[in-house]
Amino acid sequence: LDNGPEEGDVLVLGWGSTYGVIKTAVEELLAEGHSVAHAHLRYVRPFPRNLGDLLKRYKTVLIPEINNGQLIKIIRDQYLIDAKGYNKIMGVPITKAELVEEIKKYLVTVHV
Repeated sequence: LDNGPEEGDVLVLGWGSTYGVIKTAVEELLAEGHSVAHAHLRYVRPFPRNLGDLLKRYKTVLIPEINNGQLIKIIRDQYLIDAKGYNKIMGVPITKAELVEEIKKYLVTVHV
C-alpha cells in the first residue's frame, strides 16, 4: 500500500507508468477527506503474496491502465473480484483531473 487507509471505499491499483498520476489523484482525494487508497505493483509475476488480502479490504478496486486492460483481466481471474477498469489508449497519459473524476464516480456509487 503506497498511500491511504488500510481498508476503505476505493483502492486504486496500478503498475508501471501510472504511478505519478495515481499518486497525485489519491493525495488530492485524501486531502478532501475521501476513503481512497493507492497500491502500486512493482512487478506482476509473481504478484505479492498479500495482494489478495489487500484487494478484499476495499469496496471497489479501480485499475487505471494506458492499454486495453491486461492487468485487470489477470486480477479478476486470479482473485475473483469485480475490479473496475479505466483505460486510455489514445497515446497520451491519463491526467490527474480525469482520474480524480473517475475515482469520484466510484466513491459516489459506494455511498448510495
